[in-house]
Amino acid sequence: MQVIVAESSGFCRGVKRAVDTALRIPSENAYVLGEIIHNQDVVKEIAARGIRTVETVEEVPTGATLLIRSHGVGKEVYAKCEARGLNVVDCTCAFVRKTQSIVEKKSAEGKAVAIAGHANHPEVRGLIGWCSSESYVFESESEDFSFLAEKEVVLVSQTTFSEERFSKIAENLKKVCRKTVEIFKTICYTTVRRQKEAERLAKECDAVLIVGGLNSSNTNQLYEIAAANCRRAYRLKNADDFEYEKIFNLKRVGVIAGASTPDRQTQEVLFKMAQNDAEVQTMTMASVMEGMDKEERYKKGQIITVKIVSATDEGVFVSGSGKKEMMLPKDEVDCEEYNKEAIAEKVGEEIEVMVTAVAPAVQISQKMVKKVKEEEALLAQIESGEEFTVVCTGCNKGGLTAELGTYPVFVPAKEIRAGYVKDLEKYTGKKLRLKLIEIRKERRKEIIASQRVILEAEKAAREAAKAEKEEAFFNSIQVGDVVEGKVERATSFGAFVSVNGFDCLAHISDLSWTGAKSVTDVLEIGKRYEFQILKIDRENKKVSIGYKQLQPQPWDLAADKYAQGDVVHGKVVRIVPFGAFVELEKGIDGLVHVSQISHEWLENPTSVLSIGQEVDAKVLAFDPDNRKITLSIKAIEPKPETVEVRTEGDRPVKAKKARKSAASVADDDEYREWNEGGFGGASIAEMLHLGDENK
Repeated sequence: MQVIVAESSGFCRGVKRAVDTALRIPSENAYVLGEIIHNQDVVKEIAARGIRTVETVEEVPTGATLLIRSHGVGKEVYAKCEARGLNVVDCTCAFVRKTQSIVEKKSAEGKAVAIAGHANHPEVRGLIGWCSSESYVFESESEDFSFLAEKEVVLVSQTTFSEERFSKIAENLKKVCRKTVEIFKTICYTTVRRQKEAERLAKECDAVLIVGGLNSSNTNQLYEIAAANCRRAYRLKNADDFEYEKIFNLKRVGVIAGASTPDRQTQEVLFKMAQNDAEVQTMTMASVMEGMDKEERYKKGQIITVKIVSATDEGVFVSGSGKKEMMLPKDEVDCEEYNKEAIAEKVGEEIEVMVTAVAPAVQISQKMVKKVKEEEALLAQIESGEEFTVVCTGCNKGGLTAELGTYPVFVPAKEIRAGYVKDLEKYTGKKLRLKLIEIRKERRKEIIASQRVILEAEKAAREAAKAEKEEAFFNSIQVGDVVEGKVERATSFGAFVSVNGFDCLAHISDLSWTGAKSVTDVLEIGKRYEFQILKIDRENKKVSIGYKQLQPQPWDLAADKYAQGDVVHGKVVRIVPFGAFVELEKGIDGLVHVSQISHEWLENPTSVLSIGQEVDAKVLAFDPDNRKITLSIKAIEPKPETVEVRTEGDRPVKAKKARKSAASVADDDEYREWNEGGFGGASIAEMLHLGDENK
């Protein structure tokens, strides 16, 4: 049987720091707020030193020492500690502290904080304690996010949460929220690396053993990943749970340990397998079994764990598993400024360093570990399909060049955007948004990436969202519906109005019953009004709406303004042979018949009236149903004195002419059309002389 041990098994840096601190500090009058880690063996070991575990600050005596575990706590806990005069030893993980800082800042800006994680996990409860605004916890992508649709949201993650589940939660949240969603992937890069390694190992092995406390979140995540990729995945809290019978006839078995699992528990499982005659062939197990202390075992590029022995002005002396010490030059120490005294206080602590040379002597660097791990985490992210950004440094005939850390990046010309790119040089110095196509490893790792796939995916998403939105819009409306819309812009032919995000046209002829010269005579840009849907052209994606259809017409209100016998004021707008039309207000005209213009007989109304002239007149007849008003100017003017009229025979000459004129006017087609229907059965002749007391 071949046993393969995951390279990243065992304590992560944050957990190791917390456990080492708990095992190092004076135990007298010392307490831990909550279990130091989710591993009962370690918890018991710390308790054996006399350090008590408490659940609240109030349980700690005034002046005592309180250790805060790597999971972190809420902001109010520090205030309580200060109030009680406690000596706080803060072992909060750096990744957790960074997440706390994000939620504190973003919640202070009024944004809703969404946390991807387990609601009862102490890290998540601590994060909530840094939120001054509303906060929500989501454990699954299948949960309901709709109540966040109108909120500005910031999404963070529990540092040990599933990377795959976090990505799905982020995608579903972005689909629902109509406002800004800021996403911070705060999963610890060590967690990401462990999860990737667990997936690969599970696919390669016939069975996988996952070692760690049963209440450990990160270990349970590793088990879920392993179980999804290997049908024989077994969860062990320690070596006591190991059953060799389940794997004795298998060829390859993987061993994975969670971030809260001490190395000795993994070693105990390996020893138990060896005791059952398992042919353990891994280098990791070989080093455990043999305890080799040979300098030549190191390889260039290898990351090793060493212990701080002492600090000098030149650097830090460290030792590996053997007795020989190595110098870590001060320029290679991962710190902002080298401080010999500060490092001397860390004697006995373990750190990770990279072997940068093996001849003539071993040379090591702590800074390179940080750089490599950051780049590995970044590579893991982009290999999973995440978008990344670089600044274009140049170009060649084939495309654009850039760098991502120490890795060269190449973007083929066809992958810059859709269509042919003629001038590649214009991209130099500009930021590129990319996704991985492949990593070439012929000489040194070269990242081949594409910006086009991002732009095309975003375009397709926009078009799909637009089509879906349009479909929903057209399904929700029908001709005659009254809708509310916001006037977005005005043109010479009408206004474009946003109704539920869709542009509809209100033609200028449908804005006012009295006519409008421009849109802004009736509507104000940026304001909301109610409109009626007049026409729907689904095929061409056009909707016509009207504003005037919801407004009263001038004649609808005329009955409240005008009555027979009223004296009104208006303007002559049109003159015809049988009289003049006077505009009383926009949309309402009255007719002054030629016989009602003057007490004197007129051949043509233009001899007395002109277009635009303002006049006063008396309402002789009012018919709102047929939208007609008959007016008289002469009815409000004084009558002329009686004059003798020359006669021919028995009849006055002028009267005869007047009657002829009246008869001819009554036969006028245009007047007949206007007068059709009459006024309460009155004859044309009677209407011609309404108000004339001397007829």
